[in-house]
Amino acid sequence: MEEQYLLGVDIGTYSSKGVLVEANSGQVVAEKSIEHGLEMPKLGWAEHDADRVWWSEFCAITRALLERSGVRPKAVKAVGTSGLGACALPIDAQGKPLRKAILYGIDTRAQAEIDELEQIFGVDKIFQISGMRLSSQSTGPKILWVKNHEPEIHREARYFLTSQAYLVYRLTGNATLDIFTAADFTPLFDLHHNRWELETTAYVIPPEKLPVPTWSCDIAGTVTPEAARETGLAVGTPVIVGTTDAGAEVVSTGANKPGDLMVMFGSSCFCVLLAEKLMPSQRLWATAWLDPSAYTLQGGTSTSGSITRWFRDQLAPVEQAAQAAGGEPAYAALARLLEESEPGAHGLLALPYFEGERTPIYDAEARGLLFGLTLSHTRADIYRALLEGIAFGIRHMIDAMREEGADIRRIIGAAGGTRNRPWMQIVSDVANIDMDILEQESSASYGDALMAGVGVGIYSSLKDCASSVRHFSTIKADPGRHQTYEPYYRLFRQLYEVNKELMHALTRLQREG
Repeated sequence: MEEQYLLGVDIGTYSSKGVLVEANSGQVVAEKSIEHGLEMPKLGWAEHDADRVWWSEFCAITRALLERSGVRPKAVKAVGTSGLGACALPIDAQGKPLRKAILYGIDTRAQAEIDELEQIFGVDKIFQISGMRLSSQSTGPKILWVKNHEPEIHREARYFLTSQAYLVYRLTGNATLDIFTAADFTPLFDLHHNRWELETTAYVIPPEKLPVPTWSCDIAGTVTPEAARETGLAVGTPVIVGTTDAGAEVVSTGANKPGDLMVMFGSSCFCVLLAEKLMPSQRLWATAWLDPSAYTLQGGTSTSGSITRWFRDQLAPVEQAAQAAGGEPAYAALARLLEESEPGAHGLLALPYFEGERTPIYDAEARGLLFGLTLSHTRADIYRALLEGIAFGIRHMIDAMREEGADIRRIIGAAGGTRNRPWMQIVSDVANIDMDILEQESSASYGDALMAGVGVGIYSSLKDCASSVRHFSTIKADPGRHQTYEPYYRLFRQLYEVNKELMHALTRLQREG
């Protein structure tokens, strides 16, 4: 049988990862990851350099995978890509980025543009078109921000692309965007007809400056000679349209039935529920799925793993030094630190809104909070409180989904945060859910490779490629600990409501300063 391999590469907020997968067995034969930074030049801004981060890391990862595995470039039958959520990257007619990419919901600069669009079109009409409300996750206001603040870039732009769309453009020369991601271009995308909405685009950007929306596993084009020279791939290799990291992560877990809910523990937390019908929501995000077989109801926090990274970088110098000296990874040591505290963190409560919050509160000006500090509290209590705060935010989203009528039948934890099993136990206990965890860690890049296999017919469908995903363990909720957490969760919900006006005032002071 002819050797067949599939390449998947995902670009994340703080790292990029790629895998080379043997198509017949679904086994990973090589993997490579590269860490990178996040640029935050102003309060509420979050950016990446698309060439220095996205494209250069894609090229480096691809070459490393081919070299490590010894796989011939022609044996790679298809390429799949994914990337951090719906970004706004303007490129010129030659494909050159005109500015750094404005990232997904953690970039909150466009609140004035959200207000402007709601005033022009009305909240009800936007919801009717998009099936969701405007938020910091929406790409439409970010493109309008460029129009309002950098009009020369807006005029010169040939396309506005997202992360994976830019990779596909560099590989093939074609500007495409998957429908799953296009839904986040609120209010520019008509969710009911899967096309650009002409009235709203006329106000924000000509529709010809937006990529062609299509399904994720469709072939966008093939690797060009120039891209082949830079990546080491063979000229003519098929490249699929791809999707966001969250969509690819769902595929990597094997979730494929209505009622399957994936909770992705990345830099932010993303929840994707597969559904049989479109479920428009004022509190969550409704989209089509990666193919016409289903819809999704989604929610996302602004921070998750980024808070654990912040704690590691700011409050864990001993663990970092030990890792640098060749010892235990800092995150593994911090997971054990949880044992030095207890459920409820000795009366310490955290709001994890370090970069505002997305669903279900939609507040870009929310801020983090440690409530109840005393001189008896320890570093372990602070760490536990932060992880419990993230768990409370996940519980809030799951509650909102159920209140919207969602039928949640199975919950799967995914991405790097699942390595911290004590944290996963906290989430299960707080939300009173049993959560399946892959023994072999899931990754969006693995989902990319499987989708590429669908694109070239190696797999017949997304449900077919799910058979390549195996090995679950289940984290079961502890009823006693759940009851312990219930009063803390009620206080968590009240803390935001009581303090949000103060948070907004403090944010205004920061912005003015």
